[in-house]
Amino acid sequence: MPDASQHYLIDQLAACARGDALAFERLYRASSSHLYAILLRIVRDESAAQDCLQQLYVRLWHVAGQYDPSRARPMTWLATLARNIGIDWLRRQKPQDSTDGDALLDGLSGDDDPEAHSIQAQLQHELRDCLDTLTGTQRQAMELAYFQGLTHSELAESLAQPLGSIKSWIRRGLEKLKTCLSHGT
Repeated sequence: MPDASQHYLIDQLAACARGDALAFERLYRASSSHLYAILLRIVRDESAAQDCLQQLYVRLWHVAGQYDPSRARPMTWLATLARNIGIDWLRRQKPQDSTDGDALLDGLSGDDDPEAHSIQAQLQHELRDCLDTLTGTQRQAMELAYFQGLTHSELAESLAQPLGSIKSWIRRGLEKLKTCLSHGT
């Protein structure tokens, strides 16, 4: 059941959908610091996080009517919008005009350490194999925590699970990964 802060955000989102600029300002004041923190964890650059936050609220003004309180809590929905904008920003940062010839020249320049690259690739392969040994809930909770930067409380809210369960999943998942990685199985 939604608490008072959730009802407040739901009301502000509904008013934004009707074009209420004052509600938009109240929504911004109530949610921007949390959403900025999410964006900063994703893009890891203050200026970029600020730009992404601006994009988020511009988009929010146009899509507030799409929010459905029966499907997600308001902050979960807003955090998903923030995450998507942050990931889109990261994708745009990848070089678009790189050619195979440039990659070959970069490899020949001597700056790349083939041994380190090989070890890194092997470790990534081992980690992927070990992640496959986790249960679906453990893996989902850990990916959200470590790749998206969600706190245990945010995970509990996002996954609609008790906080204790989230903590247990992550603790057991970490133990399983540690064992797997240390034994190479």
